[in-house]
Amino acid sequence: MRAAPPSSADVAARMSRQTNRDTGAERAVRQLLHASGYRYRTHYPVPGMRRRKIDIAFTRARLAVLIDGCFWHGCPEHATSPRANAEWWRQKLDRNIERDQETNEQLLSEGWTVLRFWEHESPEAVMLQVAAAVEREKADRRARLTKGGGR
Repeated sequence: MRAAPPSSADVAARMSRQTNRDTGAERAVRQLLHASGYRYRTHYPVPGMRRRKIDIAFTRARLAVLIDGCFWHGCPEHATSPRANAEWWRQKLDRNIERDQETNEQLLSEGWTVLRFWEHESPEAVMLQVAAAVEREKADRRARLTKGGGR
């Protein structure tokens, strides 16, 4: 999909400043997780999809945390539809949503647990859900190792 021409110089400047990693929401959640003693990888490649990244990856637990921007990923509460170049934007945003689903399916097929959150969600609430999922994965892993006579 080719880029549509910007509708104004202001729009062009604003879009050029958009980040696709290390957003404020991601940084806030990572800071809380780190302060709670959790260690993780950032921008970890999705297995089998080199160009796609996991925002926060707990590789041993095989837990992928993705924090989606409301505009770019179609938040049901906050998504907006630009009026300028409306059709181009509709196609682009629809494709982003499809890509998210493809990424989820790929991660699930590789044995990962996928947690997706919206950028407007409280970082504290997100951190608590992620921490609970990591602890569940750790407990499940310990149970499998104990049951199977492993390490």
